[in-house]
Amino acid sequence: MTNQSSPKIPSCTWNRPIGLGWDKPYTVRYASNIDDGPWHGMPLGGFGAGCIGRSSRGDFNLWHIDGGEHIFKNIPACQFSVFESHGASSQAYALCTQAPDDGILQAWHWYPTLPGTEGTGNYHALYPRSWFVYENVFQAQLTCEQFSPVWAGNYQETSYPVAVFLWNAHNPTDAPITLSIMLTWQNMVGWFTNAVKSPQVRVRDDGSPVYEYQPRWGESQGNYNQIVENTQHFGCVFSRVGSDALQEGDGTWCVATPKHPQVEVFHHTRWNPVGMGDDLWQSFAQDGSLPNYLDANPAVEGEQLGAAIAIRFTLQPGETLEIPFVLAWDLPITEFAAGVNYYRRYTDFFGNDGNNAWAIASTALQEYQSWRSQIQNWQQPILEREDLPSWFKMALFNELYDLTSGGTLWSAASELDPIGQFAVLECLDYRWYESLDVRLYGSFALLMLFPELEKSVMRAFARAIPQGDDTPRIIGYYLTIKAESPIAVRKVAGATPHDLGAPNEHVWEKTNYTSYQDCNLWKDLGSDFVLQVYRDFLLTGADDVEFLADCWDAIVQTLDYLKTFDLDGDGIPENSGAPDQTFDDWRLQGVSAYCGGLWLAALQAAIAISEVLLTHRRGNTAELAVQKSTYEAWLEQSRPIYDKKLWNGQYYKLDSESGSDVVMADQLCGQFYARLLDLPDIVPSDRALCALKTVYDACFVKFCQGEFGAANGVRPDGSPENPKATHPLEVWTGINFGLAAFLMQMGMKDEAFKLTQAVVKQIYDNGLQFRTPEAITAAGTFRASTYLRAMAIWAIYLTIK
Repeated sequence: MTNQSSPKIPSCTWNRPIGLGWDKPYTVRYASNIDDGPWHGMPLGGFGAGCIGRSSRGDFNLWHIDGGEHIFKNIPACQFSVFESHGASSQAYALCTQAPDDGILQAWHWYPTLPGTEGTGNYHALYPRSWFVYENVFQAQLTCEQFSPVWAGNYQETSYPVAVFLWNAHNPTDAPITLSIMLTWQNMVGWFTNAVKSPQVRVRDDGSPVYEYQPRWGESQGNYNQIVENTQHFGCVFSRVGSDALQEGDGTWCVATPKHPQVEVFHHTRWNPVGMGDDLWQSFAQDGSLPNYLDANPAVEGEQLGAAIAIRFTLQPGETLEIPFVLAWDLPITEFAAGVNYYRRYTDFFGNDGNNAWAIASTALQEYQSWRSQIQNWQQPILEREDLPSWFKMALFNELYDLTSGGTLWSAASELDPIGQFAVLECLDYRWYESLDVRLYGSFALLMLFPELEKSVMRAFARAIPQGDDTPRIIGYYLTIKAESPIAVRKVAGATPHDLGAPNEHVWEKTNYTSYQDCNLWKDLGSDFVLQVYRDFLLTGADDVEFLADCWDAIVQTLDYLKTFDLDGDGIPENSGAPDQTFDDWRLQGVSAYCGGLWLAALQAAIAISEVLLTHRRGNTAELAVQKSTYEAWLEQSRPIYDKKLWNGQYYKLDSESGSDVVMADQLCGQFYARLLDLPDIVPSDRALCALKTVYDACFVKFCQGEFGAANGVRPDGSPENPKATHPLEVWTGINFGLAAFLMQMGMKDEAFKLTQAVVKQIYDNGLQFRTPEAITAAGTFRASTYLRAMAIWAIYLTIK
């Protein structure tokens, strides 16, 4: 605790008046998709540690504590409250504008909202920091800054399951003010695990696989709370009567604050969080105190437990005090299928017995100022750049929320994986990890900020490529078009998998969870793998030859496999007419601009990789030379075919056989990657620029007057080829950011920013913040929230630098 001036909040935050709702937020396109509504705030918690979210009305409502699972539910008992006494008057409020709608905590007074524009304060967010600035209610000036220790290049604290709430209280009046700040929390130990240990997979109405998730919500029997303290810190630990062996959901939570001569500390270890709340509120609202009630007896069946700590202090006129509170949780196990358990990364630093929430909280109270400085030092060079618009800086950092909130996994270290294994979900609706076609765009943030985690993901794909799984499956897409489904095997040996598995099976080991399409037939995945491997090598210093060597055999296998789809022998694998690439509702036939361009770029990348390995004499040099020669022959044959079959004088056609005149927004993703990786252009630069200008004009400017972003594919005049089409008429956030990076790369900076700003405005003005979807439509609907691909905004920043 220190005397500090008022906190300086960066000017480029996403901000909103506390408690202000949305007149017409985006709604979900398909009823089966998740739509929690717009009350989403910045998540708190380390990578792979589980996270919580607190919205701009002040409620804690997002609980991504169980790895890969999603719970959106306000727990009113988890809350900050403030008591203030100023002269003869006093007041107390729980700092959420939404009173519980189920009749609980009726004794509490909830933070007011004022009519008109005056407001009662503002919420600000710039990941990983957010702020509540309270105004026009209390005499004191109060700000609560929230953050977790996440900053670039940090592979330790970034994994911690902890949130810091740094209160700044200032007395601007000419008389003393007494304040008390209370943090209440409910004992949730044991809740966050799937009660259905072998959930059955079914196919949803949108054709995607889904499984049942039943958390042990509210099962608190055996839970207990106890005060812990040392000479510096005071806290309350939430525990559960131990079982023989630690399981997922078992462990401890802790709330804590420092001791200080100016501050009185109060506590209550057992109050009813689903009752009237008067057992706590009566004393707090009277004078800011708590009864210091101690009871560590375990809860009986049907009973819920809450605990509270409060600090009371008096500010003289002009005085300021900074006071940290900390919330930590230690739930060390993530379980996938029944019995498939992994320890979380933070256990490498705190142990894995589940009793370390107090140790984590104490560490946070000692280190929070250093942590905040590290975050500021990382962000400041970007925030100070005058050539970057404020809205871009805001979105650049806030889109990183997904690295915390995207069902993130980060396992403990092992001999094979010395910093553990890492994974982020494709999204909450398509709940499988690190979809390779999506991360071709969305992984730029991980690559630029946490390159060792990025390489760990690619190593997992390299290990998976040789593996096979003959399990037969039906394909969900055919159900959506009411056609008979072919039976497909889950994973063909040598094929690049689409994803690294789902939370209900065995992530990293059992791949290709999605069955919406037969991913063994996709024509982009193999190329995506090769390009990302070379990108990760090149953009992290071009010195990790070991990484290339680890991935080389998989590169050879997947390119050989992909070449088998070159049925006419022209050098380029053909699309089959089924949706067989990342636009998996969109049929491409013959040589396609999208997949064909990625193939050409991947061949060039493979040639470059073979040259590095030959130079460093890594592996069998004779075999390397043969492979290099093979790829050079394939490239020489296929490069002229691509232009001959697809260039129409203005842009590259969608494909060679459908006869479509659609302008595909992402037709030259392969060209973007070739230039990014300092490889030769796959098409003449004048044609690339002409095609890009055509895309910008047709897909963005002429599509709804540029209001929403670029549609995936429309005719040159901006009209739809098929008004009932799905993917072509959607605006994909990550594809748009990738397209903007290409525009930036080709010198079209103004156009890049206009396109990016249109998409950012739609997301952050319409209640989609911190749940950025894959797709939005001109009808104000969205699909697939909390989507991995949107972190492609970091590709724009990469091309600006």
